[in-house]
This record gives sequence, structure tokens and C-alpha cells, in this order.
Amino acid sequence: MISATAPRAWQRMLSGRRLDLLDPSPLDVEIADIAHGLARVARWNGQTSGNHAFSVAQHSLVVEDIFRRIVPATTDELLVALLHDAPEYVIGDMISPFKSVVGGGYKTVEKRLEEAIHLRFSLPAHPARTLKDQIKKADTIAAYFEATLLAGFTPTEAQKFFGQPRGITRETLLIEPLPAVEAQRLFLERFEAIERDRRIESGVERL
Repeated sequence: MISATAPRAWQRMLSGRRLDLLDPSPLDVEIADIAHGLARVARWNGQTSGNHAFSVAQHSLVVEDIFRRIVPATTDELLVALLHDAPEYVIGDMISPFKSVVGGGYKTVEKRLEEAIHLRFSLPAHPARTLKDQIKKADTIAAYFEATLLAGFTPTEAQKFFGQPRGITRETLLIEPLPAVEAQRLFLERFEAIERDRRIESGVERL
């Protein structure tokens, strides 16, 4: 006999929230869950050098750092940059070759999660095209350094896929893989710093 029970489409978070992947609610999104999850999701399917995985949380910090240097951004835009991979706290970091195989279903779930996350933190549901392209540029610069310093790519291979970064050097980036708890802490600290600046910028909080 076949069970009529629908398959479970939600995940329980350590905060106690229950996030529905098919219909995620902003009310079920917590920054502590995002930081915890991203700090334990490995970039490059874990195929990186070092004693620790290079986490999506650490990658997000690097991307936001680069974005801040190359774009005169508002605090809202900085938060969008920091959260650019936030849906991966639920669905993991799927490498680009596999995304192309899976197709549209993955992107649909990712978009719904992005919308819930952005609305939870009073951001537009989805970034404007210009902002998305600017963050993608910062992401590509980060990927070049991750590829060559951690993932075994030669500079020639990395240039083919990611281009040659200009004005950003390895010495200025937090690229050495961190323990998960440290990446989680730094991600939360950066989130809180941006949120504080957002409140000041909006006049809610005084200097």
C-alpha cells in the first residue's frame, strides 16, 4: 500500500524555526540559522586545501569585502552582498556544473528562499540587475582567488573561467580557511555591523 502522506518539504532549524522550502516565510528566517548553516557548508564541494573547509560564510565575507571596495554602496546593498548566497544555508552550495544539469527547479527554490530572506531583513525581494551584476563581479574575483589558492586551479585555468582580477590582491583577503565557529562568528559580527549602520543611516539610531 502506497502512503498518501506528502513528502516533507521543510527543515527544522536549531532556532526551532521550521522553514518550508516550497513556500518559505520571512517569519521563519533567523540570521543565527543562516550564519550557522553557511559556516558549515563547504565551497567547491569541499575540494580545497587546508585544515578546514572553506565555508560559504567565509566566502560571503570575502565577497562583501571586495564589493565594498569596488562599489560606492549603500548599507542596504552591503547587506545584499553579504547575503548573496544565504539560500545555501538550506539547500547547500551546488557547484555550477551540477546547477546546469539540474536546471530550473533548483533556481525556483533558490529564488523563493532569497525572497523570504530579503523580506525578513527589510530588503527588496530580489536585487536590481545592476546590483546583481556588481555583486557577481565581486563574487567572480573571490572565485579566482579561491580557485588558485585553495581549489587547485592553475592561474591560466582560473583566468579562463573567472578572468584576471584588477586592484585586488590575495594579501588583502580573508582567504585562509577558518574553523566553522570562527567563520560563523565573523559572519554574525559583520551582519550586526551593517545592521547598525543601516539604523544610523535611516535615523533610527544615533551615533
